[in-house]
Amino acid sequence: MSFRKRAATISWNIAIMLVIFLVITAFQTRNMLSTSDTPAPDLSGPLLRGGEYTLADAPDRPVLVYFFAPWCKFCAAASDNLVRLRRLRDEEELEIITVALDWQTTAEVRDYADRHDLDLPVIMGSRKLGRDWQVYAFPTYYVLDSQHRVNHRDLGYSTQLGLLWRTWLVH
Repeated sequence: MSFRKRAATISWNIAIMLVIFLVITAFQTRNMLSTSDTPAPDLSGPLLRGGEYTLADAPDRPVLVYFFAPWCKFCAAASDNLVRLRRLRDEEELEIITVALDWQTTAEVRDYADRHDLDLPVIMGSRKLGRDWQVYAFPTYYVLDSQHRVNHRDLGYSTQLGLLWRTWLVH
């Protein structure tokens, strides 16, 4: 087979895989919050390490809101990426908030945070909060712009590069 035919075959295979990936992503995110100019829902609640968090009181900067369950293996794998993202992106340019959902005890969430060195704010979320944010699977994350409108959304494991890319694109 000639070089041109091999290159064409590889190009077609890549294009088909990309289309399949985009279709699957669109299907998975169909029930999530819209990425229109609509403001994100209220996000407030008690923090794992004490105090309260309210998105409405947060500074005008982009926010990554990451929903997880302490029993979720994909969430556990992605936690390290969040910690590294915090090291790469200064707190003044990107706020990172994690929200624990589907938990039984505070100790369970604290153990998860300690086990993964999750040195980020952890909101002790509720079922209502999960419904308001349309979280149907774990992990789920939303990237909000500086006016706290949903700019990007996704679910499932995201690589360090994927998180960095999505948060770099928002202002």
